[in-house]
Amino acid sequence: MANKGEYRGLIHRNNADLRAWLAKRPPEAALEPDQPIIDPHHHLWDTPQRGLYFLPELLADLGGGHNIVSTVFLECQSMFRADGPEEMRPVGEVEFVNGIAAMSASGQYGKTRVCEAIIGWADLMLGTRVRKVLEAEIEAGGGRFRGVRYGTSHDDSVVGKHVSRPIPPHRLLDPKFREGFAELGKLGLTFDSWHFHPQLPDLVDLARAFPDTTIIVDHVGGVLGVGPYSGRTAEILPLWKQSIAQLARCPNVHMKLGGLGMTSFGFGFHERDVPPSSQDLAEIWRPYVETGIAAFGPDRCMFESNFPPDKQSCGYTELWNAFKLITAGAAAAEKTALYSGTAARVYRMIEP
Repeated sequence: MANKGEYRGLIHRNNADLRAWLAKRPPEAALEPDQPIIDPHHHLWDTPQRGLYFLPELLADLGGGHNIVSTVFLECQSMFRADGPEEMRPVGEVEFVNGIAAMSASGQYGKTRVCEAIIGWADLMLGTRVRKVLEAEIEAGGGRFRGVRYGTSHDDSVVGKHVSRPIPPHRLLDPKFREGFAELGKLGLTFDSWHFHPQLPDLVDLARAFPDTTIIVDHVGGVLGVGPYSGRTAEILPLWKQSIAQLARCPNVHMKLGGLGMTSFGFGFHERDVPPSSQDLAEIWRPYVETGIAAFGPDRCMFESNFPPDKQSCGYTELWNAFKLITAGAAAAEKTALYSGTAARVYRMIEP
């Protein structure tokens, strides 16, 4: 199932090719369609490389039968301001997304509260100076801004050459970064962390140093299965599980269960002639999901779509069906936490 060792970064098929590929498998009916879902992780963008994914494209994916009550937008370098001070340009992304949220809040685009919460970006390497940026983003968010994501994905192998923001090693340990990070807690903001699994020990150190700041681990900690990591699952997973167990001992840390459709995991779904079924996805994803839930518990875990990146491997309906297959034996209260409750609490959203 793993890629063949060569890695050229995340795949981004154009919209037409992706639709044609996904259409090769008849769409599945949504399982447990009444289960309320808060999708706590998706993006919106319009770039030559990644294509167009705005409100119409998102709504088309949401319309597959699952009960998506609201969503959380995660930063993706989208619609930064074109001018003004460099450090203030990320405020443009929050302004843009708040406009999308306002459109959704009108009720003209369906029942889902799209972008009810917004996670933006700010350069925490500004140290204490980042506070002005964060305050501007809070204002631009119109009551929806909840925190920042700061990707620190770094690897010395070829994998590290295909990240959107080149970052030096051990950024999470940098004193200047931590000076900026401290401003998040002062303002009651959360921190989403996107990194690769070898960097998890640095996140453990950060979480211990700032026990009062809420930290969310994106994409089950970013397990790599490509490049030099290809074919090494039996070696990698025990090390990943050790780091996850250490993180789980930090009560301020929460886990997002998803991102498993990204090609960096090395499952190779995007290389298939026909897209995978939800059963195919559940079989491969189960160990990662179940490890996260066992370590953190349902009250500190939340399922995520990570669309459109995960769309390179599967359809939106099939993705949530896979999660529901994995949790088929869970109690009702556990499902409530995993599909909406944890996200609502962590991101201060309306309970379904």
